[in-house]
Amino acid sequence: MQGAKVLITGPAGQIAFPLTESLASDNDVWGIARFSNAEDREKVEALGVTTRAVDLGSGDFGDLPDDFDYVLHLATFQGGGVDYDHALRVNAEGTGLLLAHCRRATAALVMSTASVYLPQTDPLHPFLETDPLGDAKSPHAPTYSISKIAEEAVARTCARLYDLPVVIARMNASYGANGGLPAYHLDWIVGGQPVIVRYDPCPYSVIHQDDINAQAEQLLAAATVPATVVNWGGDEVVSPQEWCAYFGELTGRTPEVVVKEMPGTHRGSILDPARRRAITGPCTVGWREGMRRLVEERYPDGVDAASGVSGQASNLLSAYQETSGAFDA
Repeated sequence: MQGAKVLITGPAGQIAFPLTESLASDNDVWGIARFSNAEDREKVEALGVTTRAVDLGSGDFGDLPDDFDYVLHLATFQGGGVDYDHALRVNAEGTGLLLAHCRRATAALVMSTASVYLPQTDPLHPFLETDPLGDAKSPHAPTYSISKIAEEAVARTCARLYDLPVVIARMNASYGANGGLPAYHLDWIVGGQPVIVRYDPCPYSVIHQDDINAQAEQLLAAATVPATVVNWGGDEVVSPQEWCAYFGELTGRTPEVVVKEMPGTHRGSILDPARRRAITGPCTVGWREGMRRLVEERYPDGVDAASGVSGQASNLLSAYQETSGAFDA
């Protein structure tokens, strides 16, 4: 993608920031978020991105243009509490208001989540895009599954209502130097904290940030009316038990993996990759290569130089401990 005018929501986020960086060098990229943290906005603008402070739930886009070629809607609300009204206002209504504002775009990508699938008892069940949807019952974010299912419904409606090509991409466990579930597990191991998981095994279709960056344009090209729905995960299935053991080999630390079962949540989070592979081709970063690079990039001075658990990982660890370890990617 070159010379396009691109809008990215939540550009300072874990997945969005590296993706924004990859697009900013060759395109006119704009980023919108609430930007309650001024440092986040400065970091995004340092990439050459034009920013605007926008609260999606308000529907007030101010002077934000409406002539974008592509929209990458990555921002989401995922928080504790049971305020479903707020979650629906941001995730569902906010998506509709955004797509209405950008209805002239060539295509829009709306990022959803594997948490929209109805949990299965078999941890090795590979979720197809046609599988039943339902509440993943995430104690750390009770409103997340329902509001993201609602978001998908709104995005599908907007595609037909505005004749706007949309692709809805259900993200699995992403990771890279900027964060993600494996990165936080690495931080816990380096910080001497136990790694808390839901089940044994608890497999994921992990996907490296490099593959996300490379596949975003291809997924946009697959946007259609009615909307295309596709799983966005990696080609390999790996559990936290496996990647933590590998982190132990790489760091010389002995990981402590603690299973805290949470009935009703996802026992496994494997996404069938066939539809995505037909669009993007195979992933290029194998999980062992990706995890090795994660250690090198997250701890460039070595793990012995680490001063403690990172802020993001510390917050997540607290959420795990408060909710008996339930977590959805």
